[in-house]
Amino acid sequence: MRTENGLVVEVADRVATVTLDRPERLNALSTGLQRDIVAAFDGFVDDPDVWVVVLTGAGEKAFCAGVDLREIRENDSSSDRGLRPMGGPSRNVFETVLECTKPTIAAINGWALGGGFELALACDVRLAADHARVGLPEAKRGMGANFGAHLVARMLPPGIAYELLYTGDDLPAADAARWGLVNRVVPGADLAREAAALAARIAANAPLTVRRYKAALGKGGSLPLSAALRLDVGPDPYTSEDRVEGVAAFVEKRAPVWRAR
Repeated sequence: MRTENGLVVEVADRVATVTLDRPERLNALSTGLQRDIVAAFDGFVDDPDVWVVVLTGAGEKAFCAGVDLREIRENDSSSDRGLRPMGGPSRNVFETVLECTKPTIAAINGWALGGGFELALACDVRLAADHARVGLPEAKRGMGANFGAHLVARMLPPGIAYELLYTGDDLPAADAARWGLVNRVVPGADLAREAAALAARIAANAPLTVRRYKAALGKGGSLPLSAALRLDVGPDPYTSEDRVEGVAAFVEKRAPVWRAR
């Protein structure tokens, strides 16, 4: 399925592959494309056929070059110049991806800049093609990277985060991996295959356990350990049918059949 705004969603073997399909605009985030991403990720939450989500861009040049600056330029000539973060009547696209209850993987196939890098940061795991570059160039555009600034501040040593934000410079994939901004770098020709293989490995595991991990890390990561250990978030794998099945499959030396219940 491809929307008129350029979002392609394919579901197979419990993996949803979401592709930003505007290569002529370097997969830039138009307002319409952002709405489609929000709708898709909101839909994944309650979709029993989706256990893992892979997000990538069309072509080899860009994962996503950020928000569509041409669209913003057109809006600047009108009375609507509202770009304040976390405002407006619609859900924030980065927050929606971040809060998706299913595991998410960003396959960064090229430039991931500004809002494009923020979109990748909103995913749980990031794989990058060896030619990819990432960065938050908002300081060079007079804009702000509210979501990205807070994410990199939690992921990087303070001095490195400040330098990245203050200069607006981009990083090659290898440097991004060195600082933990991406999990690993793979040859560009292998990226889609590596992302699909990782998604398949995750989808082969007990889905309630995986979703419990995501909820626990997302909500407990900034808490003191004593408080985090007492969180009860996400689905309960301990009393689930899948827990019974997982033990039985191990004892019987067979592959488990998960039912997400």
